[in-house]
Amino acid sequence: MTKSTQTAPPQKDAGSPRTPKKVSEYIVEIVSDSGEGAQKAGQAFSAISAKMGNGSWTVEIIPAEIQPPARSPAGASGIRVRIGTEPVTNMGDQADLVVAFNEQVLFGRIQQHAYRPGTIVLLENKWAEDPDESIRESYSNAVADYKEQGYDVRELPLEKICLEITPNPRRGKNMFVLGMLCRICNRSVERALAEVAEIFKKKGLKVIESNHALLKRGYAYASEVLDFGYEIPAKETDERLVVMNGNQATGLGIMASGMEMLAM
Repeated sequence: MTKSTQTAPPQKDAGSPRTPKKVSEYIVEIVSDSGEGAQKAGQAFSAISAKMGNGSWTVEIIPAEIQPPARSPAGASGIRVRIGTEPVTNMGDQADLVVAFNEQVLFGRIQQHAYRPGTIVLLENKWAEDPDESIRESYSNAVADYKEQGYDVRELPLEKICLEITPNPRRGKNMFVLGMLCRICNRSVERALAEVAEIFKKKGLKVIESNHALLKRGYAYASEVLDFGYEIPAKETDERLVVMNGNQATGLGIMASGMEMLAM
């Protein structure tokens, strides 16, 4: 990778999880290999924020290949979520925060100028102790590269902590990350739990309880180890609002026009 010589600007004043700083908007990304649930976590985070009265805009990050190899820049899958006090009508510029499940998936996003010097990177650190020496080396080199480019890299043992709750962190780490984001952005725990219950309602109570436990652990972990936090106030209005995604809006618009529709 080409390394930037740009010096990182001072971090903008941030609050702590206990005393979050008020900001008018915040942009987060979750990036992983395909199949690790990053998009589901981001969609839930967006819905929670919208139900709290914030404007919200999501853009999915689609892999460059149909079946990309794991831990590759071309395999980046995930989502960007921009939330604000005012209505949000686009994905914004560079992200304020990115959560990455491995170091390689960030390279493609960097090439697309998704981040800026000072962007906080919460990075899964399990690869630093991988049995494969080449993986350990690529992880170390990537972290050094990111720091040289001015990103604020925080290496976190996400999978290790998730193993306390689930034997398969690959299918649960996303809810742990959702909990962290709820704490970082001062989102309602009650709304988050309700959203998770809705997502997994067809999976049964056992699955819901496991994902609730992961979300709560992620929320608590962010309180314990992260030294920053934000509050994005909702705009006060007496207008009645509705929360829906793009597919729902399109479907309702087609039906309202009187056309017949089949969606699959």
